[in-house]
Amino acid sequence: MDASALNDPRFQALLEEEKKKAMMNEMIAKLTDTCWDRCITGSIGSSFSNSETSCLSNCAKRFIDVKMLTMQRANSSS
Repeated sequence: MDASALNDPRFQALLEEEKKKAMMNEMIAKLTDTCWDRCITGSIGSSFSNSETSCLSNCAKRFIDVKMLTMQRANSSS
């Protein structure tokens, strides 16, 4: 790949899209680790208990809310 290809708008759009995917994958991995450690207390069975299900749902919602708030504040301060 030559250096001029790096300035191609299609390449830049593809690169931006891949960055967004990587950020989303990273956020999902962090959410999974955080909420799993916080909510899953018993042994792993075929399904989650009601309290685990509720905890996972609330944890995921709070995690996303905090992430969105953080991004909004970062964007407004720049």
